[in-house]
Amino acid sequence: MNKKLYDFQIQNLGKRTISAPISVSRFTPDHERVMFDIGLKDYGESEKAGDLPLSIEVAGPRETIYFDPSKAKAAIVTCGGLCPGINDVIRALVMELYYRYGVHNIVGIRYGFQGLIPEFGHDILDLTPEVIKDIHSEGGSILASSRGGQDIGKMVDALVRMNISLLFCIGGDGTMKGAEQITQEITKRNLKISVVGIPKTIDNDLPFISKSFGFDTAISEAVKAIKCAHVEANGAPMGIGLVKLMGRHSGHIAAIAALAESDANFVLIPEVPFDLEGNKGFLKMLEGRLKGRGHAVVLVAEGAGQDLCRKEDESVETDASGNIRLYDIGIFLKEKIGEYFDKIGMETNLKYMDPSYMIRSVPANASDSHYCGVLARYAVHAGMAGKTGMLVGQWNSAFVHLPLKTVTSEKKPVDPEGSNWMQVLESTGQPPSMKND
Repeated sequence: MNKKLYDFQIQNLGKRTISAPISVSRFTPDHERVMFDIGLKDYGESEKAGDLPLSIEVAGPRETIYFDPSKAKAAIVTCGGLCPGINDVIRALVMELYYRYGVHNIVGIRYGFQGLIPEFGHDILDLTPEVIKDIHSEGGSILASSRGGQDIGKMVDALVRMNISLLFCIGGDGTMKGAEQITQEITKRNLKISVVGIPKTIDNDLPFISKSFGFDTAISEAVKAIKCAHVEANGAPMGIGLVKLMGRHSGHIAAIAALAESDANFVLIPEVPFDLEGNKGFLKMLEGRLKGRGHAVVLVAEGAGQDLCRKEDESVETDASGNIRLYDIGIFLKEKIGEYFDKIGMETNLKYMDPSYMIRSVPANASDSHYCGVLARYAVHAGMAGKTGMLVGQWNSAFVHLPLKTVTSEKKPVDPEGSNWMQVLESTGQPPSMKND
């Protein structure tokens, strides 16, 4: 990656002239920044070149704000797939806006960006402390969600009609790309509407963000499935526990869950291609494991092995959000494992588990609930200060402001040569490569 190409400049709507109505121990100045890379080598290279190291604006309450709380109106929208902690973020946004800043006009846009398009006919929801007081104990989103792109012009028209000052977008990569397009249209029209994102991706695949909310809960729930798979694998001769976990483009959940519950013997992720057949292929390695230990637990991320599932002449389909439609690698592997061992005349007992929707739908655990609240409060501080086209995230142990256009420029994969994957290989004992070449 060429770090010099990254732009971490944050867009502001204008001069801040209103004293913040909140009491805090310390306000955060705009010039406070955190280094992008804490490695000594990068710092030395910058110093040698006479440059300042690449840095990111630190999040926090500003002493002066842009919007008059008595006149401001905020809207909250949740998009994409469900994830533990969405309701925690909604609740914390409302509580911070209402009680700390005195913004009492807050609405929820229902069913994602569809709620901004009149043709869908979705009602908005008035969000008051009474409405949201207990929602953090529930999974899902009180506002519901949807996928798919909508007309950017019509969405901005709706924001203008509703007299929205601040739009808080809770979602993943697709949502943040949509929020960036909304920001561009607002800027083009010279409107004074702040757009602030709160990153929601259970796969933890947004770059420049150490961790997305919901990820800790996903790991906790995935561990339960792995434990069950291990029990099943041990409960029958030549038992195999096969668990499919979330991870379209990255295998963070599968990798970290394997480390959290060290019963997995194979972890298959999109970043590390593998062969099925051949002396070094997965099936031969699985055979060796069964003959040696009598059981095996296999974790597979949903985006792994797609090259094995797709036929050469088959066209690629996409969903409403533009994502490539994935083949069900779990079912595919289950069938291939059965065929292989039938062919060599070796009896196996395979149990297949897919806990994905159960994981997505549970309430956040304590760690994620705390994290959601922090992200939401920092998002409100940024929005009220007139910052826009940005999201709040954590980087190098600091909460920071990140431009939407930079965060949506790439994905954050598991590094096959990084520390986490090295630990997975050590924990599982699987070979570094299951490719015949």
